[in-house]
Amino acid sequence: MILYLDASALVKAYVEEVGSPDVRSIIDRAETVGTAAITRVEVSAGLARAARMEILSTSAAEQAVRQFRLEWVSLLRIRISDPLIRRADDLIWQFGLRGYDAVHLSAALVWQESLAESVSLATYDQQLWEAGRASELEVWPVA
Repeated sequence: MILYLDASALVKAYVEEVGSPDVRSIIDRAETVGTAAITRVEVSAGLARAARMEILSTSAAEQAVRQFRLEWVSLLRIRISDPLIRRADDLIWQFGLRGYDAVHLSAALVWQESLAESVSLATYDQQLWEAGRASELEVWPVA
């Protein structure tokens, strides 16, 4: 399986919450795991926010971000190009997505087209999940 992770899925690999064991399991089973380059910023921001809101202790958030940064190099990172951004712009209007969600969908679609193989989109964002399914990507978690 070729797996594309958006930030909502990837952060679960580093923080214990609902779905975390499932995310780690699907990452382990995947042949290739990729994400958009911007995901690094999103995951780091999410962990910092969790510390500020005291959802995670500062030390737990710092440990999670250190582990994430170490493992970042093992992810295939989809480059954010002008054509990818133009497509994301269209996807915003087609599906009513938020900006980064449209970038994630665009990146997964571009990756799938470049490989000529099926890519599974992992997301815990319902609107992105539905847009991925409507775009004929395999989506995870399965409904």
